[in-house]
Amino acid sequence: MKTAIAYFLVGSAAAFAPAVRSPASSTALNLAVGEPAPDFSLSDQNGKTVTRSKINKPLVVYFYTADSSTGCTVEANSFNDQINDIRKEFGADVVGISGQDVESKQKFASDLGLNFSILADEDDEVRNAFAVPKALFGFLPGRVTYVLDKTGKCVKVYDNLADSKSHVEIAKDALEEVKASGPAFENPLAQFFN
Repeated sequence: MKTAIAYFLVGSAAAFAPAVRSPASSTALNLAVGEPAPDFSLSDQNGKTVTRSKINKPLVVYFYTADSSTGCTVEANSFNDQINDIRKEFGADVVGISGQDVESKQKFASDLGLNFSILADEDDEVRNAFAVPKALFGFLPGRVTYVLDKTGKCVKVYDNLADSKSHVEIAKDALEEVKASGPAFENPLAQFFN
């Protein structure tokens, strides 16, 4: 009996281990680095429709399990604490997505004072389009963060259910790479002074 419990505990721990997908990786379970992200249009906590293809800047799309759960509250607060820096430093934005309705999003956003869109994916259509893997032996919706460049191409996938706070730092690191690989800023008036 003790051996069976030990095997279960070791196997359970693997379900919480972080999975970082490198540029060379590809998986049938979710959007891979280098692939274009699926387009979507969802309502946020303010009733505004957010359409991925209309966002012409880098975008962090993070899928979380449920509004107001402990880990998701930590994750949302972590992104909210960094949202101004993400927008200013990287010219990027953030959206969070889970399966609850707009009313649930309104309460969650209001309770936390969120300054970014959290989107209602009630039928899990967008979660399924991204093929976000389930977590905890398929019992919970996965906690996965995708970082997209301004064209909508995936540049980073981070899958970690247990460490919800780590998602923002991984996203910022990926945005730093996007910024570093982008074209240098050119002054539009420079041609007049040459």
